[in-house]
Amino acid sequence: MNIKILLATFVVLAVILSGCTEPASDETADAVKGEVVIGSKLFQESYILAHMAGIMLEEEGYEVDVKEGLGGTLVNYEGLKQGTVDVYAEYTGTAYSQILKEPALEVWDPEVVYQVTEEGLNADGVVIVADLGFEDAYALAVKEQWADENNVVTISDLEGYSTEMIVGTDPEFAQREDGLPRINELYGLEFMEVKPTVANIMYEAIKNDEVDIVSAYTTDTRNEVFDLRILNDDKNALPPYDAIFVMSAEFAEENPDAATALGKLNGQIDTDTMRSLNYQFDVEKRDAEDIAREYLVDNGFIEA
Repeated sequence: MNIKILLATFVVLAVILSGCTEPASDETADAVKGEVVIGSKLFQESYILAHMAGIMLEEEGYEVDVKEGLGGTLVNYEGLKQGTVDVYAEYTGTAYSQILKEPALEVWDPEVVYQVTEEGLNADGVVIVADLGFEDAYALAVKEQWADENNVVTISDLEGYSTEMIVGTDPEFAQREDGLPRINELYGLEFMEVKPTVANIMYEAIKNDEVDIVSAYTTDTRNEVFDLRILNDDKNALPPYDAIFVMSAEFAEENPDAATALGKLNGQIDTDTMRSLNYQFDVEKRDAEDIAREYLVDNGFIEA
């Protein structure tokens, strides 16, 4: 009889102990919220921003996969649509013209572009989760010395020179409706040759006099390092390019804390800051993830 009682007691204790361990298992399961895939474009700023988003989401308990240099605009955007990418850094002018195919405005107004972009993306199942606070615009840039010698300050001043100039561009600018075709149309310019390539090679090409003019990025410190002059877009050919994080609406709905986490970066990165971060990548040759983490730690978004 005593043995039976003892065995029964062991069974009861086992059941109790088993029940006590179940909440711990649930907590463990909740600790990892699932995978987030973050895309990026083919230049340093996009790498840094992708890792910045990744680190913020890791802090929220997500397993993060950063696809550094995944591809151009449409590769990343189609990834959002197909569910192979959950978030990436985009620019309002690019979304406006290349994704939504909206017509050029007679006068580019950043607020109008943002509003139209936000509404168009929402209708397409994509949401803006952060407006980061800086603009990285396209611009044409030439060597400062050449600009001084030829008194070239604006894009209009290229008239009479363009037919003897080789243009280096990133992979998209040469073909985009809001890029070189728009400039050629509005300014009536024709260049001798156009050489599309990745941003790093494009900048090296003008440094080494292999091209005469490039489609520069206004937050890129290589403009200063290589002594380039950004030409004034005096006919307002190019739209505003405010940096934003975009996310699949379905993913945002299923993971509201992910959208909230990235929303903490809303308005937190100004142009000078982004230029400084790009400088660390281009000139100091630091790793994009290290740059992103240091920024987030230094500005109190995460702990060291």
